[in-house]
Amino acid sequence: MSTRVPPSQSPQKENQSSRPSSPDKPRFPLGNIWLVFLGLLVLNYLVSTFFFPSQQPDKVPYTLFREQVQNNNVKAIYTKGEVISGQFIAPVSYQPPITDSARPPLTKSVEHFTTVVPSFVDPGLESLLIEHGVEIRADPIQEEAGPLVTFLRLFGPALILILFYVWFFRRMQKQGGMGGFGNVFGLGKSKARQFNKDDDKKVTFDDVAGIDEAEKELVEIVDFLQRPDKYAKLGAAAPKGVLLIGAPGTGKTLLARAVAGEAGVPFFSMSGSEFVEMIVGVGAARVRDLFKQAREHAPAIIFIDELDSIGRARGNFIYGGANSEQEQTLNQILTEMDGFSSREGIIVLAATNQPDVLDKALLRPGRFDRRIVINLPDKIGREAILKVHTRKTPLAPDVDLEEIASITPGFSGADLRNLVNEAALSAAREQQEVVRQKDFMNALERIVLGVARPLLLSPHDRERIAYHEGGHAILGLVVPGADPVNRVSIVPRGQALGVTYQRPESDRYNYEEDYIRGRIIGILGGRSAEEIVYGTRTTGAENDIEQATRLARGMVTRWGMSDKLGMVELAPRQNPYLGNGMDTYPGSKPFSEATAQAIDEEVLRIIHEAHDEAKRLLTKYRRELDALAKALLEKETLDEEEILKVTGLTPAPALPVKKMLAQE
Repeated sequence: MSTRVPPSQSPQKENQSSRPSSPDKPRFPLGNIWLVFLGLLVLNYLVSTFFFPSQQPDKVPYTLFREQVQNNNVKAIYTKGEVISGQFIAPVSYQPPITDSARPPLTKSVEHFTTVVPSFVDPGLESLLIEHGVEIRADPIQEEAGPLVTFLRLFGPALILILFYVWFFRRMQKQGGMGGFGNVFGLGKSKARQFNKDDDKKVTFDDVAGIDEAEKELVEIVDFLQRPDKYAKLGAAAPKGVLLIGAPGTGKTLLARAVAGEAGVPFFSMSGSEFVEMIVGVGAARVRDLFKQAREHAPAIIFIDELDSIGRARGNFIYGGANSEQEQTLNQILTEMDGFSSREGIIVLAATNQPDVLDKALLRPGRFDRRIVINLPDKIGREAILKVHTRKTPLAPDVDLEEIASITPGFSGADLRNLVNEAALSAAREQQEVVRQKDFMNALERIVLGVARPLLLSPHDRERIAYHEGGHAILGLVVPGADPVNRVSIVPRGQALGVTYQRPESDRYNYEEDYIRGRIIGILGGRSAEEIVYGTRTTGAENDIEQATRLARGMVTRWGMSDKLGMVELAPRQNPYLGNGMDTYPGSKPFSEATAQAIDEEVLRIIHEAHDEAKRLLTKYRRELDALAKALLEKETLDEEEILKVTGLTPAPALPVKKMLAQE
């Protein structure tokens, strides 16, 4: 049971909550920001001074200079007036005069130096320099940094950061908020893939099959894009948005591209996840850019795949709150859809397999006006899809697409395309020129049952597996209403040590209680056969127990097939397009512990009754079970015809039709 959101208290409040909010234009920050700039400059000065000191020459006494000349430790000098600068050959340890008696003496190692010639001038200095080989240069030995260089060293990095900060915000003001931020670095540019009408790979309705109902719903959209004046004369407007709802692989994206191909207009395709980035505001910028491109190429079609990734109901995000990236992106989509008229020739198509999580503001009239459900194809649809996908595949004369369509219930368009491809790969591995019916069967077996894996089993294990799978097959032949057994194999595939493949004769959309009970009986046939033959239990029935429990619990909690509990919903909500539901309730269970205990008791009762019936039937048909197990040990894999021949049984009888006479 899912928790329902209570309706708004008033229509006015609902309209206000669904109105999209546009991001505010950023203002340049004032006030305390200048204190931050000043602190940044001071910090830059301190770091530069203490960690990167300037390479200025040290001042030394003139007596130390003459002493080092006499010791032949002066390499070169340069004079400018009374100031002499030079370089020692070996660094000299020098202790400057102590100005503060409280501080300990400090010794410096000096290589580059400056000194001042005393006022009385040393007349023998030149001879002394020449005598000791000191080089007298006309250019300075070490260039002194000018005021500008010194200023840039002390404050340059901080000034660069401040200037970039100012430029960044001014650019954002011109670009319009955080969208400008995205555009500055190219993040706000839309990642939409554009398909033009001149594209060689243009898709039309001829490439779409098996979803005729959805196709008919979109013919009107194509007609509007081709002849907008026809509708304008009558004051009519095409829907702004069309939401395609269906399970994965049913052809939502293909159908959207076919609409664009039929209309002959540009087609912009983008996944919902491509809008969202870690940086807040980028998604909204990409939405603006996407609609801008569409307006420039109008008439055009915008297709947003996986709309649920950005269109979830506001307030239900796991993180982010009101300022989250997802919410800003959603608000921008709402704004853009409100900002254009359908007469501009822009149609927004979107696809999702979770329509129940979308924000109500998206689904109101004026945005996504039309919702089209794309179901899994029936037998006729599957055959049509197979014909489309085999246009370029050379087929052998024995290929029967109608039969393939009949044994692939529940397959989507993508599944069938994969089936054709796997069959072609199988033919290529056999070095064949055409694809045979056998290749399709091998491909179906590979997809449904898994890839065969070499596994060395002991004779005892092979026999036990043969009886296990034989139990499934025998019950599939004797339980009324059971689906025909198409194939039985004891070849390990995937995680299974053996498989029994049953297929319905026709597509089912409604299931009777007796049919579900028969399914549970057949599922428990493997464990029951092991108990009858060996009197022991193994772990091989793990998946069977899981399936049986799921069906039995569904009978009790979803479908109201328990007389004890009645017609009450006692299970979490399930997504009809993804085929899964929550394992647990989001909050506390909406029923008492006594009801929970009653559910468990009913599930156990159904499974126990099915288990007893399975053992009874297998005991009755023990001879047929032994014959089938023996044949499996010899051939490993048996098809439907071989199963019937070995057991001498006929396909399962149909369920008896029970009709209650109307009472006068």
